[in-house]
Amino acid sequence: MSQTPPRPMIPFWDRIRFLLAKRAGDEAALAAFATPFAALADEVRGKSVALVGNARALADTQQGAQIDAADIVVRLNTAPGRTDASHGARTDWIFTSVRLPQEVLDDLTPARVFWASSKRKRLDYALARRPGFVLTPSALSQDLMGKLGSRPSTGMIATAALCALPFAQIRLHGFDFFSSLSLSGRRAAKDVPHDFDAERDLILQMAQDDPRLQVIKPRD
Repeated sequence: MSQTPPRPMIPFWDRIRFLLAKRAGDEAALAAFATPFAALADEVRGKSVALVGNARALADTQQGAQIDAADIVVRLNTAPGRTDASHGARTDWIFTSVRLPQEVLDDLTPARVFWASSKRKRLDYALARRPGFVLTPSALSQDLMGKLGSRPSTGMIATAALCALPFAQIRLHGFDFFSSLSLSGRRAAKDVPHDFDAERDLILQMAQDDPRLQVIKPRD
């Protein structure tokens, strides 16, 4: 009777090194666990990307085919409320600021997971050791905070990160800046630590300045 081979033990000192880097806020040490952000340039050059937000209004659309037509499909956090018709079927990348349950990762099977939050102490060791893991540069979040005057949302960070890479086309789906609330919960805009009016103004300005960036209205 065959037996399941034992799972390999996590190297003790590797985990300790990770925990110490988190506690100390050692960005360079944490980055050593990840694929360098700059190394993604050759991977995405000339490609199209669809970033799918969590606006409730997207669930009432038929944008799924347009989303799946992109070379790379990006989702946010746990990507709730998906249907193929409205949200598309593929998930290539995830930007997250929350710990992702294993069942979510098993469902979405992303090739890359990006830790978006500047709060590195929330980063989980298992996620950092996942193949394809990327640590979104903290300087990007700091720059956004200066522009917005508040903590940027995961969607705002993902938008800025994608614009920093040499994509040929960047489309945002499911971004209505909380006017229809979020599929991820019942909180109102006043209950979250983000300024969605400021994020809307910044993204629209970015789209005006960068012809690659297009905001697809959730009800289009």
